[in-house]
Amino acid sequence: MSSSAPSSQDVFDRPLRAQFEAFLDEHRRALGDCLDGLTEEQARRSLVPSRTTLLGLVKHATFVERVWFDEAVTCRSRAEIGIPATPDESFVLTDDDTIAAVRRAHREACQASRLTTSSLALDDVLHGNRRGPLPLRWVYLHVLRELAQHCGHADILREQVLDR
Repeated sequence: MSSSAPSSQDVFDRPLRAQFEAFLDEHRRALGDCLDGLTEEQARRSLVPSRTTLLGLVKHATFVERVWFDEAVTCRSRAEIGIPATPDESFVLTDDDTIAAVRRAHREACQASRLTTSSLALDDVLHGNRRGPLPLRWVYLHVLRELAQHCGHADILREQVLDR
């Protein structure tokens, strides 16, 4: 999620892989940015019946990176990776989950995702997902869809948090 990463506007005529990666990085960055300027209390504030908070969304995005770009690629179990067993558990915040710590973990997970997939082609099949074998292109699209949904959630929650 470096600032030198090309934007989606920069890659419209580039190969599909570059387009996927630019869109993924924009959404990764946008989700991380939802925590900008917030206090720890604001980032943890619960405004909906679910466990969804702004800090929880970024923590969950780290889980998503590990599921799709570690578990699915390496076939390691979630326990081996050190992530929760279920998506719902990935929203649970501990006392150690500060804005700085969650952002750092998310940044590191995104870097690891890029590294893990760097030698793969879009049609390479990943064998470690519970759904069964999936091509990398499908995984990119799935993660992009999930990040886009969570960016929308974050926009609404942030607006509510800042309005109070």
